[in-house]
Amino acid sequence: MRPTRYSGFTLVEISIIVVIVGLLLGGILKGQELINRAKIKNAINEFNGISSAILSYRERYGALPGDDPGAAARWAGAISGDGNGQVHHYWWYQNRTTEGWEQGHFWHHLRLAGLLSGATDGQTATASPSNAFGGFTGVGYYKAYGWPSGPLKICMSGVRGSNAQAVDEELDDGKPLSGNVRSGTHPYNTGSELSYSQDTVYWICQQV
Repeated sequence: MRPTRYSGFTLVEISIIVVIVGLLLGGILKGQELINRAKIKNAINEFNGISSAILSYRERYGALPGDDPGAAARWAGAISGDGNGQVHHYWWYQNRTTEGWEQGHFWHHLRLAGLLSGATDGQTATASPSNAFGGFTGVGYYKAYGWPSGPLKICMSGVRGSNAQAVDEELDDGKPLSGNVRSGTHPYNTGSELSYSQDTVYWICQQV
């Protein structure tokens, strides 16, 4: 009897398979990098867009959105702010519209003014918008990461450290506790990180 012969891959065939797998993995990684870069670019555009909308609103109506004391007289369904020059007050709350809270009204006023996309009536009219990284964007005057209470902060939740650093580098100095863009792992601590940790999840804030 002849010995049984087993067929298998030749070295050339194995080499071809390795090359194909490498190309596929490289394509996937490159695609993920492009998606991530798009998220970073979108987040930067969101910061810039909201800042521009605030300035446009103030020029048009002489008040901050959310804090605007004339909003109810201007638009049916709007609730006016107290006109004290601040958006009250914790930026890590979503859709807050209860007595004395102006965050939800901030988004509503911008939408009513045509400066932010979204519904102008119904439950979503006061909704905090989602950000490019899947978290939400909040506003408020409360202190953050070395900043005092008072100036308005725009903050995004759920931002991975490498992305937070990339946004910070584009808009500011790339450091979590200095400049006009700052970050921290907890919404209301003063911050302690002198540099970004790649896989840590941050809040990233811009002071207006």
